[in-house]
Amino acid sequence: MTGLLSSLPGVRVTGQAADAAAAHQQVRDDTDVVLMDLHLGAESGIQLTRELVRLRPALAVLVITSSEEDEAVVAAVRAGARGYLLKTAGPAEVERAVRAVANGEVILGPEVAARALSALVSGRTAVRLPFPELSDREREVLDLMARGLDNTAISRRLVLSPKTVRNHVSNVLTKLGVPNRSVAIVRAREGGLGGG
Repeated sequence: MTGLLSSLPGVRVTGQAADAAAAHQQVRDDTDVVLMDLHLGAESGIQLTRELVRLRPALAVLVITSSEEDEAVVAAVRAGARGYLLKTAGPAEVERAVRAVANGEVILGPEVAARALSALVSGRTAVRLPFPELSDREREVLDLMARGLDNTAISRRLVLSPKTVRNHVSNVLTKLGVPNRSVAIVRAREGGLGGG
């Protein structure tokens, strides 16, 4: 990707980052576009997008990822991304998308756009999932947390090892950007989880 971008006229690659901390250091005042993967190891590209756009509202984030799930697209756009491409995109498509978001346009790759149009034409309405940045399993764990279950009870309910539940809880806290379980539970209940 760096080689492709460096070969484009008028485009200069100013840095690369493998995680959120490095990305914060690499994004400078003269950065116009950030290409973002949604999966940054233990961190969420959606959360990082939200943070970068909050700090620099003029920054254009173009998501380039392998995930074409509707929830991921919606979460990325809600977080402030101006574009969404799949990693299967060809060089011409990547160039067009980078230039489009740099000019303030919003762009979806052909596969993503086709699905969005299909949903509109068929009259389906998207079901709004609370906390779209979470995986289905993480949302399920958060819901059980909001119902008052501790990790041991969640582990039994979902037939998961306690270590797996701890990992899910840790991911939930990171993705929601909250300091502890109590704040996550409050956010979950505000978002409609934990009822019934």
